[in-house]
Amino acid sequence: MRYAVFGNPIAHSKSPQIHQAFAAQFGLADFSYEKLLAPLDGFAGCVREFFAAGGGGANVTVPFKEEAFRLAHKLSDRARVAQAVNTLKCLDDGQILGDNTDGAGLVADILRHTRINGRRVLLLGAGGAARGVLEPLKRQHPAQIVIANRTQAKAEELSRIVQAVKCESGDSRSFTVGHYGFDSIQGEFDLVINATSASLAGEGLPIGPSVFAAGALAYDMMYGKDETPFLRQAAAAGVTQRVDGLGMLVGQAAEAFALWTGHHPDVAPVLAQLRASL
Repeated sequence: MRYAVFGNPIAHSKSPQIHQAFAAQFGLADFSYEKLLAPLDGFAGCVREFFAAGGGGANVTVPFKEEAFRLAHKLSDRARVAQAVNTLKCLDDGQILGDNTDGAGLVADILRHTRINGRRVLLLGAGGAARGVLEPLKRQHPAQIVIANRTQAKAEELSRIVQAVKCESGDSRSFTVGHYGFDSIQGEFDLVINATSASLAGEGLPIGPSVFAAGALAYDMMYGKDETPFLRQAAAAGVTQRVDGLGMLVGQAAEAFALWTGHHPDVAPVLAQLRASL
């Protein structure tokens, strides 16, 4: 079984380490996983060549997630909402299925720390990372999702998308959606998720400490050896539950691994291994 991750750059990717650890849990001796650097103008050709040579599935990282969305013959519901694909699978008929496992990875990691059901959620950012987690977040039936962004118009556009997402369970409990610019956020929230790239740039966000409700959890999709700038902001606001995105990384990989192999790996030991290596 041959799998790979495509990106540009790709040398930094931890995906091979994660997926080989998953394969070891199930004794999959014939499982192989590699990093493949795709040319910026040649991603689709590289993927087609990989599958033609017997590849079973692939992960996709920046900057190719939107191109992978266009490449796939079939799409999961969460990929349609995200309008981006991070996981590809070659089907028996030769067609390519596109999925987005980022949101599932985020939700699984948050649920290790707190519940989402009935909570007030503030999602910071309205780009691809935010779009990728909307459908799985809404499926958990929060009381409210508010999207805040530097450009309020983008937050408004994304709020319309989340309102249109249908939950498979048909749950009829009340659900509200809001949108603000960073400088006009109103209310306090039980779960505050940073989906911006600010932490990657070493920057904080222009939000006040009042957005964090008592007992709130602050979650940053970015991660590092030390706390991110957003999590340091949360700490200064008195937030004791602060989680970075390393668990999301491992969780989205576990979702992809299950899609390919039918095996659902144990995330905890792989997450601990990665945390120790930072």
